[in-house]
Amino acid sequence: MNLSKKTKDSVDVFEYGTPLVINFGLEGLKKIRERFPDITLLADVKIMDVAGYEVEQAINYGADIVTILAAAEDQSIKDAVAKAHEHGKELLVDMIGIQDVEKRAKELDEMGADYIATHTGYDLQALGQTPLENFNKIKATVQQTKTAVAGGIKEDSAPTIISQQPDLLIVGGAISTDDNPAEKAKVFKDMIDNA
Repeated sequence: MNLSKKTKDSVDVFEYGTPLVINFGLEGLKKIRERFPDITLLADVKIMDVAGYEVEQAINYGADIVTILAAAEDQSIKDAVAKAHEHGKELLVDMIGIQDVEKRAKELDEMGADYIATHTGYDLQALGQTPLENFNKIKATVQQTKTAVAGGIKEDSAPTIISQQPDLLIVGGAISTDDNPAEKAKVFKDMIDNA
């Protein structure tokens, strides 16, 4: 919660990340919502099954945007989209682990996802991979869905990614692990505002 308080002037969407979901469940999300009723909260629950129920639970605990994995069954994604929209919320589909990015992005675009996110997982970041190549494939493919980029975005790589105009830039560790997260969040916001 201290991180949210420190960075709220520079962050548009706050991510309640998967490690928080695992360690504290949705109760932690609820506490953040209660303390910060006006922020936009993304719950990175990475749904794979029972999608309608899981989306509704995340929303009931305070999420504005909920994530589902692109590898989930089509019906799960359709159910997740429907449930999010029923509540006036948004669904972000995470492309982590997807091999045929263009094909899946086209399918997700047709299913009505609000965001499709290219996501370079931590394990691949350690090997030097970045999200940019897959992001460009997604951006060139989708017709109506907004785009998002996540995974290993640092101060030196952000300008290149920002220049590609994602609708949502998800910066995690570069802010949360910095000695001065408020200042680091402002650096990223200034980059976006001045792009």
